[in-house]
Amino acid sequence: MRGGAEDDPTSRGGSVAAEEAPDGTRLHCLVTGATGYIGGRLVPELLAAGHRVRCLARSPGKLRDHAWAKDIEVVEGNVVDSGSVAEAMRGIDVAYYLVHALGTGSGFEETDREAARIFADRAHAAGVRRIVYLGGLTPRGVPPRELSPHLRSRTEVGQIFLDSPVPATVLRAAVIIGSGSASFEMLRYLTERLPVMVTPRWVRTRIQPIGVRDVLRYLVGSARMPADVDRAFDIGGPEVVTYLEMMRCYAAVAGLPGRLIVPVPVLTPRLSSHWVGLVTPVPHSIARPLTESLRHEVVCHEHDIAEHVPDGPGQPLPFQEALALALRRVRDAQVATRWSSAAVPGAPSDPLPTDPDWAGGSLYRDERELSVDASREALWKVIEGIGGDNGWYSFPLAWAVRGWLDRFVGGVGLRRGRRDAERLRAGDSLDFWRVEEIEPGHLLRLRAEMRLPGLAWLEMYAEDDGQGRTRFRQRALFHPRGLFGHVYWWSVSPFHAVVFGGMARNITRAAVKGPAARTTAAPAGR
Repeated sequence: MRGGAEDDPTSRGGSVAAEEAPDGTRLHCLVTGATGYIGGRLVPELLAAGHRVRCLARSPGKLRDHAWAKDIEVVEGNVVDSGSVAEAMRGIDVAYYLVHALGTGSGFEETDREAARIFADRAHAAGVRRIVYLGGLTPRGVPPRELSPHLRSRTEVGQIFLDSPVPATVLRAAVIIGSGSASFEMLRYLTERLPVMVTPRWVRTRIQPIGVRDVLRYLVGSARMPADVDRAFDIGGPEVVTYLEMMRCYAAVAGLPGRLIVPVPVLTPRLSSHWVGLVTPVPHSIARPLTESLRHEVVCHEHDIAEHVPDGPGQPLPFQEALALALRRVRDAQVATRWSSAAVPGAPSDPLPTDPDWAGGSLYRDERELSVDASREALWKVIEGIGGDNGWYSFPLAWAVRGWLDRFVGGVGLRRGRRDAERLRAGDSLDFWRVEEIEPGHLLRLRAEMRLPGLAWLEMYAEDDGQGRTRFRQRALFHPRGLFGHVYWWSVSPFHAVVFGGMARNITRAAVKGPAARTTAAPAGR
């Protein structure tokens, strides 16, 4: 592994695979889940190792703005669509399965099961040499019925691959520590925001966390395993710790005063997931499987992976070092992917309907247009910097209340923030929005992922008005679902002048004032 302080070396041009000795064979790899946290980091690692990469993605546009997008092939499709999986498998040597249906409803286990079987069958039909799957570390001696639904499903998917005719490598990890991972964000916010904590009993559960760069190293190395290797491997870091020790270690690494942590038996994993959802940016739908997985001890029982993917000096990373690297990336605003990179389960995903000649039903609009005494570049800088700590430039209480209401009904709320403080790319999450389209210097289109009785978008344009001035255009669009959707729009319409009108005015003022305006505008969105 190359030296350095980053938990994700791909963003600086390095690679965890760059110094592994190649065997002279350039493999053709299929990656599913490339829009997600691990998949988005694995793709550049495979490229750096000299492999060709194809991605299967439901929304190829989300991959467009990655630095490596021009170096890969993309097949549009879904893992539950046998036809698109078959197309994606053509000519593939190694197929990486990094998706799951968690949070899509009570039937997610059946969806996972069906998708895994399709993937295994199509891989076999296409002559794929190996399937590589990243699953969860399961406690030894615990019957499947006592596992959380999340962990039980991950285990079943791994077994489906091991039972298939295609040799499989199933990597089983517990808590993954890396900038932007859901586990790291949960640990970070719990520790930073609560100097005194009454915590659930699972904080005393023994865990074997692993740094994300070691996960990537094992994933890349798995591509070249001999054909007779067909098994699961436990992967973890060098230490076994409790969650309580993890929080105390984070406080020490982050330079925080010591935390007073009092475990109590009354907070079950289900109840504590709501507690985590209130305190951290990780919503209940994601926090629940994370906390339920901590009911049982998750510790590696072997380290046989090192026989095929040897560990070098200092590998795998000690927990404290993995924490320090992740925290440094966060503070330097250099997070390559986040847990929110993947689509939020249950969130709307429909693209903006063709406009204005859309025949799909009602499409309500709130449109604003202002001239700006600033350059188009200055205006675009403000537009692209909206959200997160920079705020939303209008009526802070309304945004805060809307965020809390969304969290209350199980949505993501406002606290997902931004991956990067200044730059956006297609597919990025932005508080309770997602970047659906971005044309640098001209258009930012956001799609709402809050819980709504319909679909909503917010568009912002920086344009020339043809008379030597800059024009700012803003559109809020809403496609109602049922009667309640119409009622919702008309009930909030009276506030649009304050929320959307104020936003347009404050964005243009910030563009005129320049960078200094951002510090005064930032609190407005929080």
